Amino acid sequence: MKTVGHLAAAGLLTASLLLAGTADAKRPPAAITSRPLLAQQETTVLQQLLSYPSSSQAQVSSAVLTVPPGASTGFHRHDAPLYAYVMEGTLTVDYDGGITKTYTAGSAIMEAVGTRHNGHNDTKKNVVLLVVNIGAAGVANSVAMP
Repeated sequence: MKTVGHLAAAGLLTASLLLAGTADAKRPPAAITSRPLLAQQETTVLQQLLSYPSSSQAQVSSAVLTVPPGASTGFHRHDAPLYAYVMEGTLTVDYDGGITKTYTAGSAIMEAVGTRHNGHNDTKKNVVLLVVNIGAAGVANSVAMP
């Protein structure tokens, strides 16, 4: 049950928001800015040409992935393009063929397609990644591999 005190506090909050809105209405809006993270990329981190699965309806999904210190993704591959942005930390990825790449906070990545790889966190801090899968219906975002 709301008390008179709660109603009075809600009224004061509403009044202050209205007054603030009135003052803001006289101010010109701030300019929208853009900070590119990845240029118009045509290749993956292994210089593979990008191509999208055309076998079925396109699908896009995203997630924030946290890799704790000492953890790894396990060896896997992607059968469709995957974009990742390192929000925090440092991730090391080992690719088949003896290639190792290190990605630090602020790195934008078009991940390898069809190539076995394993990401691991060798630091004492979490790695946090925004992962965007650019695939198609029936195409797994990630396929575990031995």
